[in-house]
Amino acid sequence: MARGRVPAAPGVPGGSGAAGGGAWGEAGAEGGARKGWKRERRGSEGAGAGADAPQRPAPPPKRARPPTPAPAHYPDLEPKPEVATGDDRDGHLVYKPGENITNRFKIMGDLGEGTFAKVLECWDRLTGSYVALKVVRNVPKYRSAAMLELEALNTVRRYDSTGRARVVRLLEWFDWRGHICMVFERLGPSLYDFLRRNSYRPFALDFVRSFARQLLESVGALHRLTLCHTDLKPENILLRSGNYSKEPPPPGSKRGLRLPSSKDIRLIDFGSATFEADYHSSVVSTRHYRAPEVILGLGWSFPCDIWSVGCIVVELATGEALFQTHDNLEHLAMMERVLGPLPAAVLRATGEGKTLLHPEGPPQVTKEGGKVVSELGGFLRGPLPPDGRLQLNWPDGARGLDSLQAVERMTRLLPLVQSYGDVSLVKAPAQDGLQPPLHRLNDLLTRMLAYDPAERITAEAALAHDFFKD
Repeated sequence: MARGRVPAAPGVPGGSGAAGGGAWGEAGAEGGARKGWKRERRGSEGAGAGADAPQRPAPPPKRARPPTPAPAHYPDLEPKPEVATGDDRDGHLVYKPGENITNRFKIMGDLGEGTFAKVLECWDRLTGSYVALKVVRNVPKYRSAAMLELEALNTVRRYDSTGRARVVRLLEWFDWRGHICMVFERLGPSLYDFLRRNSYRPFALDFVRSFARQLLESVGALHRLTLCHTDLKPENILLRSGNYSKEPPPPGSKRGLRLPSSKDIRLIDFGSATFEADYHSSVVSTRHYRAPEVILGLGWSFPCDIWSVGCIVVELATGEALFQTHDNLEHLAMMERVLGPLPAAVLRATGEGKTLLHPEGPPQVTKEGGKVVSELGGFLRGPLPPDGRLQLNWPDGARGLDSLQAVERMTRLLPLVQSYGDVSLVKAPAQDGLQPPLHRLNDLLTRMLAYDPAERITAEAALAHDFFKD
């Protein structure tokens, strides 16, 4: 598996929330780039909407959504310092550190930026504490999206009495000069930040198990509220605390390993969260964590979050994103290398993603620089079955040799985790009649990464898996 992350394709739109890799976490953190490469934000590439994805058992009766609380109003605070006033041509707030939003929030620095909003670290003069202030673009469609995000956050706050959803706490919101502003609790760095600052060395077994358990508890709680997050990724999972300890450098490394002082996590960025009964956009999720039913245009529901969690857990256990690509066909071909062939039933139900399948008749061979790809390394492996329509148009549809090689570098899930996983995961012995942790994790991941969303394990069932038994 390649070490590093592929750069974003030119023209790929940005995400709905703040930029990851430091969003709402440590102020002044380095950006979310890995080894000089930029992680893709949510884009609009991919297959369009098709028929609804196969459904799970019916969710519990939907609760009446609570009304969104009215925006906050603040008393004038003295002194009245300089206030940020301008917007750029895209509707983003223009500001300088030291300026203010209202007379209450002093801007200290950046925490993240995306297509949807900027997240600023601010000093709250009224409470005497630091907060994360999400400032939405002054554009009608983003204001509307912000109101939907507020509705989702308010629903979680009202009905998640146990706190198992582990959602960032919204303190209040207000409308300021055309910008919807959301005030959140200040949290620590993202899990992606921790991986990056540890040179992408994987988390140890106890951390992987704890983070996976919390993520599944969170997703299960959201799904019981008939809410899909739709953009789960390490950048949107923040540690509650930024405190950490540091271990001596391992052999062959000059940098010590940072260990979070607390494993407690929170989910952020509900800008794309969707209630089951509401309109479902055709493409959701940041590319690396996007489920096959989304790519194939089959529609999506709660299982798409489970797929994302599976991809995240692989990344926590290996230090690397599982599917590093920006192309639909290449993405599906990578899945087949890691997880086996896509089932014929899934391909037969494919919606607008049918263009990713072999056409009827002899497949057309892609050419690269005037040469047929099949002559560049021998990647073609024999004839297709008679019903070519039920096979990916791969390798014939590959963009070129680089794409073919990227897929060929992939390996099956178990050896992948075994090759890159932390020693505490890979070499831990079996105990009390259970398989070794590596094999238990592989089995859990296989169930979370099932192609058919109807067969994908639920959050509740995953939490009962042997991987979480000590």
